[in-house]
Amino acid sequence: MQTFTLVFLIALSLTTLTQIWLAARHIRHVRAHQSKVPEKFANQINLNDHQKAADYTCAKTRVGYVGILLQVVLLLVFTLGGGLDAVSNFWVDWLNDPLAHGMALIISTFMIIGITEIPLSYYRIFVIESQYGFNKMTPAMFFSDLIKQFLLGLLLGAPLLFCVLWLMEKMGESWWLYAWFAWIAFNLIVLAVYPTWIAPLFNKFTPLEDAALKARIEQLMNKCGFKSSGLFVMDGSRRSNHGNAYFTGFGKTKRIVFFDTLLSRLNPNEIEAVLAHELGHFKHHHVIKRIVISFAMSLAFLWLLNYLMGQSWFYEGLGASVAAVPSTAMALTLFFLVMPVFTFLLHPIASIYSRKHEFEADAYAAQNSSADDLIQALVKLYQDNAATLTPDPLHSAFYDSHPPAAIRVAHLQNQG
Repeated sequence: MQTFTLVFLIALSLTTLTQIWLAARHIRHVRAHQSKVPEKFANQINLNDHQKAADYTCAKTRVGYVGILLQVVLLLVFTLGGGLDAVSNFWVDWLNDPLAHGMALIISTFMIIGITEIPLSYYRIFVIESQYGFNKMTPAMFFSDLIKQFLLGLLLGAPLLFCVLWLMEKMGESWWLYAWFAWIAFNLIVLAVYPTWIAPLFNKFTPLEDAALKARIEQLMNKCGFKSSGLFVMDGSRRSNHGNAYFTGFGKTKRIVFFDTLLSRLNPNEIEAVLAHELGHFKHHHVIKRIVISFAMSLAFLWLLNYLMGQSWFYEGLGASVAAVPSTAMALTLFFLVMPVFTFLLHPIASIYSRKHEFEADAYAAQNSSADDLIQALVKLYQDNAATLTPDPLHSAFYDSHPPAAIRVAHLQNQG
């Protein structure tokens, strides 16, 4: 057995066992605390809703076991099982051009992976989400979304993929730097066009019509120095009963979006507090900071890929034939398949950083709106979304981008 094969199998085993262990801890902790509503929320959330959230959380986590095992099976099939070689050899008989062959290899590989994941996604939506009263999608809408996502992925991703593969083939040892610039340009373009060209493919966006609420929101935006291209309501209720609010876009395309489900549930004071939180992300430049970090990490990964694609042990250790060594597409595909295994332990760092931003945005909302109103809004959202109030602390620290409910509320109360 190749040394790198052993390293890969050890990393895969540790990652998989850690994921399963964290999920099991989460279920045990939620079950252990389902019989009593936490004291902080006892006056706002009844026991039935608390237990519904526990059941919903455990159901989603149990389905996650299947997702974990499916990912492991697919990864082993495509690497050590020779799946990538089989796909590559299939296209060799049809495509002689290296760029065309490379694009076919990558697109077909990730298409196969996506297709195998459809039944699990279908189960999550039409069994779990339906069972707990959240799903509003129809099967026709589900498959329509899949087709749109696939076509959109081809429309946007194929030119980028061609560009990257061409740079890998033609630009010598510095290809990774040119590819990084292309990646930056691609992301900035998508950020700019997403609100007006991409998001409307999946949802309907209408201007906010409530004049009093609109005036209130615009007053808050002026106070916070936020300029947008408009206030919009999204028909989130077409697909789900979950509610949210966010701002999106880049430069002049920035817009604020409210789910219709959120507007129907919260009062104007609470809506303003939620928006103040979102504006806190803007004021603290959280989106820009995350984009910069993302670009820095992508630069590091591209440099690493540049090194690995010249190492025969990288290909052979992951089950690719020696003949595939010159293939830039094979290197790129292998890299994207196995990198999550080796970066899994970075999850807690990303979660800590994200939770720091949430605390900062909450503090900003408390200063520019009302901490009490934000608490009331959050409690309603926890209740409506059946979010558990008692997550396992270790599971939450590892995965959650937002602080646990009790810690977040306590932090807001200290801001009052």
